[in-house]
Amino acid sequence: MLYHMLMPRKQVLVQLDDDLVERLDRLADSMEVSRSELLRRGALAVLEAARIEEAERVAVEAYRRLPEDPVWVATASRLAAEMTPEW
Repeated sequence: MLYHMLMPRKQVLVQLDDDLVERLDRLADSMEVSRSELLRRGALAVLEAARIEEAERVAVEAYRRLPEDPVWVATASRLAAEMTPEW
């Protein structure tokens, strides 16, 4: 929260329908935050989801270019099975 207090802010106009505003307000009230804080958190969550999606896309593309060695996968699987504790 200190981060938001120290960073300069820019006001942004966003058009939302009445139902969405009402639902956001109810959620903000239940979380004891302002609507602005709730929307800031939502924007950060969207950005983080996009970052994760991009990282996953890059990883998938890397495996397409250079697939895993089947011998290495079999060895790692065997070792994992041997080291897994019995519950």
